[in-house]
Amino acid sequence: MSHQSELIATDIDAYLAQHEQKELLRFLTCGSVDDGKSTLIGRLFYDAKLIYEDTLKTLEQDSATHGTTGGGFDPALFTDGLKAEREQGITIDVAYRYFSTAKRKFIIADTPGHEQYTRNMATGASTCDLAVILVDARHGVVTQTKRHSFIVSLLGIKHVLVAVNKMDLVDYSEEVYDKIRGDYEEFARKLDPNDLHFIPISALNGDNIVDPSAKMPWYRGSTLMNFLDSVYIGSDRNFNDFRFPVQYVNRPHLDFRGFCGTIASGTVRRGDEVMALPSRKKSRVKSIVTFDGDLEEAFTPQSVTLTLEDEIDVSRGDMIVRPGNVPRIEQKFDAMVVWMHDDQMVPGKTYIFKQAAKNVTGTISTLRYQIDVNSLHRQDTPTLKLNEIGRCSVALSEPVCFDGYRRNRMTGAFIIVDRISNSTLAAGMILDVSTGDQRHDHWDDTPQSETLSTELSAVTPEERTARFGQKSATILLTGLTGAGKTTVAYALERRLFDLGRAATVLDGQNMRRGISRDLGFAADDRSENLRRSAEVAKLINDAGLICIGAFVAPSEEVRQKAAEVVGRDRFLVVHLAVPVEVCRTRDTDGHYPRADSGELPNFPGVSSPYEQPVTPDLVLPTHELPVTECVDAILKLLEERGIVS
Repeated sequence: MSHQSELIATDIDAYLAQHEQKELLRFLTCGSVDDGKSTLIGRLFYDAKLIYEDTLKTLEQDSATHGTTGGGFDPALFTDGLKAEREQGITIDVAYRYFSTAKRKFIIADTPGHEQYTRNMATGASTCDLAVILVDARHGVVTQTKRHSFIVSLLGIKHVLVAVNKMDLVDYSEEVYDKIRGDYEEFARKLDPNDLHFIPISALNGDNIVDPSAKMPWYRGSTLMNFLDSVYIGSDRNFNDFRFPVQYVNRPHLDFRGFCGTIASGTVRRGDEVMALPSRKKSRVKSIVTFDGDLEEAFTPQSVTLTLEDEIDVSRGDMIVRPGNVPRIEQKFDAMVVWMHDDQMVPGKTYIFKQAAKNVTGTISTLRYQIDVNSLHRQDTPTLKLNEIGRCSVALSEPVCFDGYRRNRMTGAFIIVDRISNSTLAAGMILDVSTGDQRHDHWDDTPQSETLSTELSAVTPEERTARFGQKSATILLTGLTGAGKTTVAYALERRLFDLGRAATVLDGQNMRRGISRDLGFAADDRSENLRRSAEVAKLINDAGLICIGAFVAPSEEVRQKAAEVVGRDRFLVVHLAVPVEVCRTRDTDGHYPRADSGELPNFPGVSSPYEQPVTPDLVLPTHELPVTECVDAILKLLEERGIVS
């Protein structure tokens, strides 16, 4: 298939140019032991006629000695090249294979299935766009299937194909396939995959690999090869956030000073205004230099050299970004860590952390919990051992520029290296929300005294409902700064008052001027501010009143905690969905320019993420609707929920 092009015979230069511009798809095969990962790749190459004749002859000879098919052709030997792999019939190390079709180029990572080689599987998956998870039709979804699915989710792979293999051993049963599909979908709800597909196959016999299988007429979907050729990955890369870690400062002579590196995300054009971090000095892009000549525009993942119009201080390890879109710059963050070394993790020990193009010393200050990847349950443990995964708090000796891993896989990833042996010990994925140890998280605290008791009012909720003609509720208006939360909140309060209802507003800024005056704007401070406000809202609701909260509340996890405090049956979330560009034009207090310059760190929408509500009760595009219509929509929601009549 890779050679089916008339251009080879007529115009070899045109063929090579066409081949060079093909889209590249990286994918891995994973799953439990003996699910057929290596066999699948071998059969894919064999049926697509991608194996050279001399290699095929060698494989046929080796099949008689090392094969597991009774002397017949064993496709698994195509990737299982190590002696230990052929002796045991398993995959130990990650094997890479390369091929192309008329549409795409492919890099396959054949990863091991054994639990003891989890680190090898994580290594192979770290750069992939797609995961092919094999399931043995005889055994269904097993523990190792769940383990690899969790790692695939952890590493941010958006496209998952579950290949139900060895259908020939279950008589190509549609019932068996449907049951496995249902079992996996039920488990996958905990992982929230973005793009999930299923194909029944027989890797050994080639059913639904390249050609549709006549033995499974009940399946009318795509073959594996057709799926690989057509799955859409164009939107996977982050083209919004320009991040350029500087790997080398190129100074060949006095008249040239360029900054070399790979664009981690985003795009850049000649003449664009950029900012160097951590110095925050600004300049403009003078030229984009490559080996093939200067470019007008470059994008991820191109490797280029940038020259700037001004002589500003930029060194290896610095990052060039756009002034209006900067990453987080902190010394402390939380991360999921996969431990990859026989020597167990030592909290408090000094390691080298390699993140983007920067090396910095630091420690794992706290191991918050280890994840049992078989059950996805959290458990307390003092350390991490080989192949174990846990959530850790990291403290570095100096600030680094980073994004959350799910937002940017290049700037949100790091590795941990031993200072003495220079061995790679672990890989880490930075979490979008940091809960560092600067401030204690009080959400789950218990009262300090065991003698405290709950006192009940002599006025019942039913009596309050009858008196005020309403049910108590908390309405959380959440959105970016400038979305109009305070404006809508007080307009809603006015309308409810005019209708004879009892309501009051809790405004985030007012809370910070009083009960939360000791809090800053880091993620944990914002969390504590909402916790205190939720406790106040609960008291307001207990009095029979309607509470209208106006808070940025950027974290979905923290919003869910607030709902638990107030009571989910009386907690409504209204998302004021306004683009950040519109919010900037509404900013009369200069918050966004101060955030761009770094004066206001951890600012949602600029230097820290804003997580949109997953299931809001109401979404209001306040940049498209007048305030009166927004209030009307909220009142309609309250009427539908029986809060007011």
